[in-house]
Amino acid sequence: MSSPDGLPPLVVLAGTTASGKTALSLALAAELSARGVAAEIVSADSRQVYRGMDIGTAKVTPAERARFPHHGLDLVEPDRPFSVAEYAGHAREALAGIAERGAVALLVGGTGFYLRSVARGLAVDELPWDPEVRASVEARLASDGLPALVRELRALAPTRSAAIDLHNPRRVVRALEIARLRGDAPLPQPRGYGREVLWLGLQVEPPVLRSRIQARAQAQFDAGLVEETQALVARYDAALPSFSGIGYAESLALLAGRLTRDAAIAEDARRNVLLARHQATWFRREPDIHWLDATRDLPTLDVLSAVESYLAGSGARAAHDGS
Repeated sequence: MSSPDGLPPLVVLAGTTASGKTALSLALAAELSARGVAAEIVSADSRQVYRGMDIGTAKVTPAERARFPHHGLDLVEPDRPFSVAEYAGHAREALAGIAERGAVALLVGGTGFYLRSVARGLAVDELPWDPEVRASVEARLASDGLPALVRELRALAPTRSAAIDLHNPRRVVRALEIARLRGDAPLPQPRGYGREVLWLGLQVEPPVLRSRIQARAQAQFDAGLVEETQALVARYDAALPSFSGIGYAESLALLAGRLTRDAAIAEDARRNVLLARHQATWFRREPDIHWLDATRDLPTLDVLSAVESYLAGSGARAAHDGS
């Protein structure tokens, strides 16, 4: 099923945190496998790239990974900076292998920039990078805190600042580095994937999503998130940007006695609700997404029908326009 240029059919499963993307990807891969179609899953989650950060990032379990090949997970240690350009390079290598094996690629995640870099061919390698500027921004983050960086970013690049998660230090640092180098200039134009892509989006009504987020926060703490965090900070500096992620920051506050367990869980849920709103805003700007109601139990067969139609039709042919 690979195209002449070595690209597999690509199905994107996009949506906010806790919308059910991972469960749907596993169910869809199983249904395709039952019909003789191999599928491999490529994670598009900027936090799941870190080794050892499993519970707090809702990473698939080893048993789930054993069922179907997964890519985009455990790429670097938590103390290693990781850019979207590096992610895109890893994803391209994974997709080439998937094409060679004649499988379908399921690109699954809520990090919109990662999804766009792959499925729309965003030219992330054309974005500027300067180690001295990056070091200056990171030094200011350490001395003045995230709010100071956000204020500078909003002043230098108001358009860009409105499009990123301003609660994520890594995103703000990178955006400010780019803003210092090129101002508020628009991002490079997408090059396209190289063949047609099927975009499926999962929507969840806000009250249901909030309930899911609360339940997941509770479940992650019950599953040992605090202990996972404690083991990680025994090896790495707790001030690393990766530990500012949702769940880990709250666990650190609990370990330091700044939050009670209940307050830590509540803060985890609150930050995830804010993240979901940001993700929803991002995805509303993405064209050509076929939205599915994931508030109810989403019938996998409905999704399978859309995927099979894609594979049988234009999705099985290389796109001529590169979109």
